[in-house]
Amino acid sequence: MMQIDQSIQTTLKERLKEIFGFSQFRGDQETIIHNILAGKNTFVIMPTGAGKSLCYQLPAIASEGTAIVISPLIALMKNQVDQLNAFGINAQFLNSTLSKTEMTKVKKDTLNGTLKLLYIAPESLTKEENLDFLKKAVISFVAIDEAHCISEWGHDFRPEYRKIRGIVDNIGHHSGRMGLPVIALTATATPKVQQDIQKNLNMEDADVFKTSFNRKNLYYEIKPKVDAKKALIKYVKHNKGKSGIVYCLSRKTAEDIAELLRVNDVRALPYHAGLDPQTRIANQDAFLNEEVDVVCATIAFGMGIDKPDVRFVIHYDAPKSLEGYYQETGRAGRDGLEGNCIMFYSYDDIVKLEKFNKDKPVTERDNAKHLLQEMVSYANLGVCRRRQLLGYFGEYMEKDCGFCDNCLKPTPKFKAQAEIILALQTVLQTDQRFDVSHLADVLTATDNQYITSYEHDKLELYGKGKSFSEDCNVWCSLIKQITILGFLEKDVDNYGVLRVTQKGMNYIEDPYPVMLSTDHDYEQAEADAKEEDNNEATAGSGGNAYDEELLGLLKALRKKVAKEKNLPPYVIFQDPSMEEMATTYPTTREEMAQINGVGMGKVQKFGKPFIDLITKYVEENDIETAKDVVVKSTVNKSKIKIYIIQQIDRKIDLDEIAEAKDLTLVDLVEEIEHICYSGTRLNLDYYIDQIIDEDRQDEIFEYFMRAETDNIAVAMQQFQGDDFTEQELRLMRIKFLSEVAN
Repeated sequence: MMQIDQSIQTTLKERLKEIFGFSQFRGDQETIIHNILAGKNTFVIMPTGAGKSLCYQLPAIASEGTAIVISPLIALMKNQVDQLNAFGINAQFLNSTLSKTEMTKVKKDTLNGTLKLLYIAPESLTKEENLDFLKKAVISFVAIDEAHCISEWGHDFRPEYRKIRGIVDNIGHHSGRMGLPVIALTATATPKVQQDIQKNLNMEDADVFKTSFNRKNLYYEIKPKVDAKKALIKYVKHNKGKSGIVYCLSRKTAEDIAELLRVNDVRALPYHAGLDPQTRIANQDAFLNEEVDVVCATIAFGMGIDKPDVRFVIHYDAPKSLEGYYQETGRAGRDGLEGNCIMFYSYDDIVKLEKFNKDKPVTERDNAKHLLQEMVSYANLGVCRRRQLLGYFGEYMEKDCGFCDNCLKPTPKFKAQAEIILALQTVLQTDQRFDVSHLADVLTATDNQYITSYEHDKLELYGKGKSFSEDCNVWCSLIKQITILGFLEKDVDNYGVLRVTQKGMNYIEDPYPVMLSTDHDYEQAEADAKEEDNNEATAGSGGNAYDEELLGLLKALRKKVAKEKNLPPYVIFQDPSMEEMATTYPTTREEMAQINGVGMGKVQKFGKPFIDLITKYVEENDIETAKDVVVKSTVNKSKIKIYIIQQIDRKIDLDEIAEAKDLTLVDLVEEIEHICYSGTRLNLDYYIDQIIDEDRQDEIFEYFMRAETDNIAVAMQQFQGDDFTEQELRLMRIKFLSEVAN
């Protein structure tokens, strides 16, 4: 039995207040802590945000020696160590990010007994040099965080977790004790995964503490992935200043979405395993310290960020599993206040994820496929989202939550009775040994080798479901819905297999009508949205997308400013830029600078009266502005633009710049024009002086000063017979605009 400071044990509540600032324990926390302090193996299943960490942190402080905390996430380790250090607790982590000097310090503090918690990754735990020093230390107990990683049926299986039990026994043996107490903790474990964890950690005898998975403050919604960037920007802008996480499928998407948010005036940073450790830590700290509002992270890597006031979690891409989805959405509203969980769903994302799985070993691939199918069901079913989630984790919910998209905006309902009896009887007639798909195939008489091999084509109910629907998907939906409603249950030992519950048996004896929901049709929603866009485009071809009244006012102002400055109007702003202003209503310098062909240079020179005019117009007409409606695109070619500007500043020959970037001279001049039209001043005199003599330069310059348009075709017409090339006119137009407009 481990040694416990009795005075500390009796004053746990005092320590809770003194160290962590809480007046009382939540839920089962106190019982769990006493269980660990008594040296008993403990299994904690508690949702994200319910206070799992305290369950091992407080007993570690109250015990002699050092508690080992095994965690898979470097980010989570750092976050928790920072928090504990802020509370005055000596906690450290041991992982690949540490220098040799830092590692030596951690080991020294562990061996002299001053370190209370040592966070370590399972990969680091298996290293010989780490094992050697841990065998010499006084270890109070071992906490295994994210314990679902031990299960092949979990959403984040890590083979290293399978080795933990042997290593713990090895360390315990050398400490001269019968065995170190173990506490395993997870927020996302289905009954199957719970069973797997206990079996693999040899913890069947452990005291199990299971809290409800219901996070009542979280709102769940799934949107069809149509024009997702625009919808994302609009949502984030509507929640300006609030903390949020956007989960993406790939590192590239995380980078791209972070950049998209930034150019739309949202403080955002990416976070994924491909970033160097310093950048990753800096981005995490920036989020925690509220220097940025939004972090875009990969779902593959996950985020160990314990931030209580995350107000929204958006899945830009579909997650790989419901466990992953539940854990990631669980980062919202950990303080019990507002937490919105939005997913953009398209079956294309599921297809991509299936491709990722194809190279996995057979068992792992099959498991991943099952987990994905559960994700598809969750997205498609019209049943209360919360009931679905809780049911997945083995928790039955009697009524709809009334606080998810399916409750607030339900899909069409239909009444079922005979169909439910048919489904339940089919489960019984097939000896309660089969999954949803097989049962649907029996009911619809779908040709299937398994049906004939089990002779289910000879059953009385074979094909009886056709009168309701010949579509297997419709029957699959019905069977899944009556499982959520408690008429059927999942067999824990045999994945996917369904059995009739007592409620189901009672229903067969005494049936009654039950209202079920039709599924969502996201593919149709996507098609409808595209058609709507096309219709709008077609309708708009006869009219204009811009506000004609505002455009008229802007053009009048442009004419006035041009007259004052003795310049052609197009030098101030070109027509396409004016039309965009009359579409997006920019009311700040930053928004104006994002207009194509403007840039901050032009804003500083000409912008103020135009911004003032638009602001007044927007206020007087109560108009929804660009910040709510329009998505500004990221500039993919920003690197090449910077390179061109730098080379021109160094007076490098344009032919050399073009060759270095594998561009034609025509393409290069086009790039330079874009730079110039965005308000950047470029001095091309060093190049132009070589190819156009001074008199001809003056002639062209004077033309552009008098012209009503800077259109090159019109200029070519004007100089017809003067032997000017289009390239020369373009270069002179750049010189003119740089000197006069920028």
